[in-house]
This record gives sequence, C-alpha cells and structure tokens, in this order.
Amino acid sequence: MKISTGESSRSNYLRPELIKNLVKGVHGTLVECNTAYGGSRSTTARHRQAIAERGFNDIADIDIMDEEGMMQIPVADTKWIQYDIVGSHLQNYDLMINLAHFKGHAMGGFGGVLKNQSIGVAAASGKSYIHTAGRSTSGISNSNQDSFLESMAAAAQAVHNYFKQDGRDIVYINVMNNISIDCDCDGSPATPQLKDIGILASRDPVALDKACLDLVFNHQSVAGDDASSLIRRIENLHGTHTVEYAEQIGLGSQHYMLTDIDQSTSVTEKNTSPTRRYNVYTLDGKKLLSNAATLDGLQKGTYIINGEKKIIK
Repeated sequence: MKISTGESSRSNYLRPELIKNLVKGVHGTLVECNTAYGGSRSTTARHRQAIAERGFNDIADIDIMDEEGMMQIPVADTKWIQYDIVGSHLQNYDLMINLAHFKGHAMGGFGGVLKNQSIGVAAASGKSYIHTAGRSTSGISNSNQDSFLESMAAAAQAVHNYFKQDGRDIVYINVMNNISIDCDCDGSPATPQLKDIGILASRDPVALDKACLDLVFNHQSVAGDDASSLIRRIENLHGTHTVEYAEQIGLGSQHYMLTDIDQSTSVTEKNTSPTRRYNVYTLDGKKLLSNAATLDGLQKGTYIINGEKKIIK
C-alpha cells in the first residue's frame, strides 16, 4: 500500500487510525521512498524515525523501497523521460493499493493517485528525474511546468503498466479529507478551507483524479467550506494538465460514472459527464481543444482525440 508518511506531524497525511482497518484487512505492507529534498524523510534512517513518530509502525510492516537501491522500469511515453527510476523493492510486490490523500500541491497544483504513483513510487534520484523532466537526477527545479506535469503522467503510466503484467495488479483510492492547498510534503501546510468530501476508488487513475478535480471545481463554496483557494492553486500551476496528458498517452480516461454508496448499502449511479467532452491534440502534441463539447470546426485530418488517434473526414 503506497501512502505518504508526511513531512511533519502537522502535515495532513492520512492518519494511521483512519487507514488501519484497510491495511490490516488486506495484510498490507506500507511502502514509501525517500525524498529528493532535505527534510525529515531524505534518508532511510530519518524516514524510519519519522514513520515511527507518526505511528505507522503500530499498524503494519514498513518498507522504504529505495533503502537498498533503485531500478529502472520502462516508460511508454518517452517525450521527456526515458525510463522511470523506482525503489528496487517494487519488484517484491504483486499487488499495489495506491492509497493517496487528495490535496493541493505547491509544484504540481494538486496531488492524487497520479502523483502518489509517479513522484511517490520513484526513488530519490527518480523524483529529481521526473521534476526536471529527464534533465537531472538531482534537484527539483524546472522552468518548464508542463514538462514536469507530463513527466509525472509518464512515470505514473510506467508503474501502472508494471503492475498490469505477469499476474500483478493495481487499484486506486483517493481520500478527500483535510484538503489543504499544500501537499503532505509540506511540514507547515495551510489550514484546509474545504470540508471533507469523501473517499473515491477506481481501477482507472485518470478517471479517479478527474472525478476528484470535478468535485472541487464544481463545489458550491460558502464560508467555512470554500474551494476557491485550491482551485486557484490548481489553475495557476496548470495542474489539470497532468490528467489531460495521462489520458492522451493512454493511461486512462477522463470519462467516468460516479457510483454513490450511502449508509444503507444501496447504490445510486449518476453520470457525471452526460455530454461527451473532447481533448484534441495534433500528432506532434500541440493542444487544439480542451474539454470541448463538440469537434465542429476541426479541419480534415488525423488527430489525437481523448488519447486515441482518429481521422476527421
């Protein structure tokens, strides 16, 4: 089970008391990798100390996956990164539960299962490799925001594909609680202004992060329950592009059916996308339409439409 153990006790990471029943129910091992920046989790020794202080040792075995080194796994999209550098212990597992805390992020705009699977599963040097869009295995600075977001999508796809072969599997969960504009990697995050929304799960990471984004962007804000600061952060950092690009490279679909399970165990289904939307790119990756309701106006030719190559006649 891939989680974030949080940069400090003040961070909004998923608390052990919240996740312990799930962890114990599947006999899970909690996995992490060391960070690429100085802090409480930059070395294995400090990371294990932080994990113990947070109480995670009380609910499960803990594995720092890059404690004994790293390995490379292939990426399908080599626009920016040529491989994904992950902790070597990843090869020890045949099922991953990507258990993410959905929240804002100071560099990516937001963090959900795609970030938890890309930056989160990467070894320390792999985190730098993604942040710098393949230019370096140290540091996290990058002047080209979209290259970083697209590298995250490519790395998330690499891990997804790794677990979709040889009898392995992967499932995805986003917990929408304590939704600050800041990530769990921030030791002093901003106070959440948005009330808890719920827990969402899917086999499709793109659909899952998209559904969570829609819940935020469509939220009717009032005093004490306000999504506006999180929306601004996501928009200012072009955060939705991670999901758009993940769909474009074939990791998943932004179209989903949201099934609402109430306390009486009955299930109500509602189609959150009654009108089909289109994301259209040229074959060389130039965006032409984003979340468009129609393809009217496109000239005849070949395009990438919702992640698939199609011909407009």
